[in-house]
Amino acid sequence: MQHHAGWPAMASGTFEAASRRGQIYGGYMAKAKDTVFFCKECGAESAKWSGQCPVCREWNTMVEAPSQSAQRAGAKVMLPGRLLSGAQPKTMSQITAGEEERTATGIEEFDRVLGGGIVAGSLVLVGGDPGIGKSTLLTQVCRRLGLFGCNVLYISGEESLQQIKLRANRLGEFSESVKLLCETDLDIIEEVIKKEAPQVCVIDSVQTMFRPDVSGAPGSIAQVRESTNLLLQIAKGLGISIFVVGHVTKEGVVAGPRMLEHMVDTVLYFEGEPQGPYRILRGVKNRFGSTNDIGVFEMCPEGLKEVRNPSESLLTGRPSDVSGSIVSCSLEGTRPILVEIQALVAKSAFGNPRRSAAGIDYNRLSLLIAVLEKRFGLNFAECDAYINIVGGLKIRETALDLAVAIALASAHLDFVVPSDVIAIGEVGLAGEIRNVGQTEARINEARKMGFKKCIVPASSLKSLKNTDGLNIIGARNIKEAIVAARS
Repeated sequence: MQHHAGWPAMASGTFEAASRRGQIYGGYMAKAKDTVFFCKECGAESAKWSGQCPVCREWNTMVEAPSQSAQRAGAKVMLPGRLLSGAQPKTMSQITAGEEERTATGIEEFDRVLGGGIVAGSLVLVGGDPGIGKSTLLTQVCRRLGLFGCNVLYISGEESLQQIKLRANRLGEFSESVKLLCETDLDIIEEVIKKEAPQVCVIDSVQTMFRPDVSGAPGSIAQVRESTNLLLQIAKGLGISIFVVGHVTKEGVVAGPRMLEHMVDTVLYFEGEPQGPYRILRGVKNRFGSTNDIGVFEMCPEGLKEVRNPSESLLTGRPSDVSGSIVSCSLEGTRPILVEIQALVAKSAFGNPRRSAAGIDYNRLSLLIAVLEKRFGLNFAECDAYINIVGGLKIRETALDLAVAIALASAHLDFVVPSDVIAIGEVGLAGEIRNVGQTEARINEARKMGFKKCIVPASSLKSLKNTDGLNIIGARNIKEAIVAARS
């Protein structure tokens, strides 16, 4: 074999082997790359850094991580059925699917979000802001499961046993089937789980766990990814239900690579204002059930208390003779919840009037103010405008547009909306009132709470069947809706 004069001398076999591995460039041996860059949003890998991900086109999401961390993952755990089925594909008719084995926790709001209970062998990611009550919620779940005789293992990497005990004292008595462990080394945790064989295990939190054979500090991208991968193997291989607590970023998503949400079976977000009493457990992904349900809790000195009738709780203490207040109905999944919307419009002391939105999107507030100025003739150019959803809830749907617009008009014109009036509908840029989903379910919730008049889009009147006990008013535009609210 001929060698170039500038190439370093080496054995022919060594040169050919290195060439096949692609390690020789320009006549010189290339150094093996220890790290690669991958996207936090979609998980796409790249040999070099770039400002924009070449796959999902998101900016500033490429981070550096060890290239061989996936190969250094823990020992493989044989999944159920692997020895029987091997790698042979099956047709749909050959597969028998039954109901998943579920364990009820006794906390109805929690079971509702999970789809009826905890599925054996599932991996559940619970995210939320610091101090929102994630650890308290899971501690209460462990307590209830322990009272039912389930073997539960609570593993904490953030708190000592004494700290967990202090929190547990507020929640009530725990059975002997609930065991605690303070550890962050996943190799030790894996041994303990295999030895104890619990039915349910809680990891608090995944950002504190680390694997010794993976480079990076606890909480780094590589550690979080590989830790979750190992926990997934344990859950599926041993049939243990594992709850993993995850911290969230300032954008409100779980810290770490976005692929974590794709790896787990269920993703739950615990939401709410830390200063407010109410918390919402929302399912954004669930392979074993629907993501259309939420659970509502109230933070009390004794822990989290279930709110079985959120509408009644949120409307308690509502003023009856103040302008800028009206009730609307938000549909959280399949659950209608009545919420009070308060507006305040005051003369501005500055050149640029202030806009503030608590509980709804700020851009949506600006849009509704512009519609009121253009289509109804109200002047907000010299006024500060504030909107608040009472109770600390965050509403994302547009069904509250009409109520927000009426509340702003009420505060600006200083007229009182009767306390038995509810408004439901989406407001378009032309000032028209558009139909929203499941209007009848929202109206039925208003009837249960004693409301007498309901302002809805005129286009939805034809689809309404059961309207007994309610004065249903159909409004085609924002003008008709405000006139109906004043009368």
